[in-house]
Amino acid sequence: MADDWTGRDLADEATGSLRDKAPDTLGVPDPTAPVSGHRPAPAGGGPAGGGAAAPEHDWEAARGLVYPILRPAGTTGAAADVPLDVLRSSPVSHTTPLVSDGPCGLVVSFVLQGGGFDVLVNAEHLVSWGVDADELAGAAGANLAAWSAEAGWTDEISGSRRILSSDTGDHDAARILLTEVRAHLASELATSAVAGTRILVGVPERHMLLAGTMTPGDEEFAVLFHGFVSEQSEAAEEPIDRRVLELVGGELVEFAG
Repeated sequence: MADDWTGRDLADEATGSLRDKAPDTLGVPDPTAPVSGHRPAPAGGGPAGGGAAAPEHDWEAARGLVYPILRPAGTTGAAADVPLDVLRSSPVSHTTPLVSDGPCGLVVSFVLQGGGFDVLVNAEHLVSWGVDADELAGAAGANLAAWSAEAGWTDEISGSRRILSSDTGDHDAARILLTEVRAHLASELATSAVAGTRILVGVPERHMLLAGTMTPGDEEFAVLFHGFVSEQSEAAEEPIDRRVLELVGGELVEFAG
């Protein structure tokens, strides 16, 4: 049957390219000709051709990408302040996320930001980077502070009630770990309220931080605040805490009612 495009019968054998002379096996090879099976190395020497080492293995690449995160009370992991014994510890402990004590029984871990997802930092990362937990925490805190300084707040006022919230979808809940953020909340909320006003705080999920004023005699606000925090935490993909906390003397404590 003939091919409609070429008129050639598909049953015919293909006509090969015929040499007009024998190959010169003793001649000098063409230096610009490709070598069969060879793939040139990527420019720059790096894994993707850019010359930069992967942050999972290089501290200089990772330093600006690590952040602290708050996790629910009771979250288990490898103590961040205990160095990994590579020879004696089990392989599982190498990849167990690092944890340290946070406010009000909450847990602090660290993440390495990636393209579209974050990786929980473990002891194997520290060994690969050649740093200890103090250096990790210092870099993570500095990154969080730099981000927080540029992030805004949503301010809602209804009568004597006022709520400041951070819900940018990023490091919101972890902002409460920063001394300057707690000072900002106290300055903004307490100094503009009547005497005896208390500052309630909620960290229902990773991407939300709430702080509101409860004036004397307005116990209903605490009930409403707790209901909102509980609902947000229950519906969240990364919940943290359903409790109501309180900012007292610049520190977080559990709200006692």
